[in-house]
Amino acid sequence: MTSPVPTPQTTDPDRPEAADQAALYDALAVEHAAIYGYGIVSAHSLPIRNELVSETLAQHRERREALVARMTEESVPVPLPAAGYQLPNVVATPVDAVKLAVTMENDCAVAWRAVLEQSGSEQDRTLAVTALSQCAVTAARWRRVLGAWPVTEAFPGGSE
Repeated sequence: MTSPVPTPQTTDPDRPEAADQAALYDALAVEHAAIYGYGIVSAHSLPIRNELVSETLAQHRERREALVARMTEESVPVPLPAAGYQLPNVVATPVDAVKLAVTMENDCAVAWRAVLEQSGSEQDRTLAVTALSQCAVTAARWRRVLGAWPVTEAFPGGSE
């Protein structure tokens, strides 16, 4: 399953070379993609999932805005959202929508873990820990909807 997130490392000449700045740049690109993807999730979800979709979309938007402000403050280039994204699979049913939500939360967790690992800034690391925790909790909520087991991951955003 491929990520709905474009690969900024290979496609974006504006991506900074410094590892800490590149991690922030990638995290913002992933947040842009998640916001786009939750539009697809919303369109295909059952009405009973509207609250979860709305809460999650609001979290991603808040994180995006906080990250844009932080990157602007640090003079890190801010990537623009793409006009569209390649989804990892066709989303035509409520189950497909939930699977997309889990994938996006996992992708976001990977990006935020990279920020945590690469940054020496207390502010960036605090933002990353909060985001990583929120992604892990949200992914668990979506896995529960799927009936997947285990619901949680021991090390969100990692390959352990």
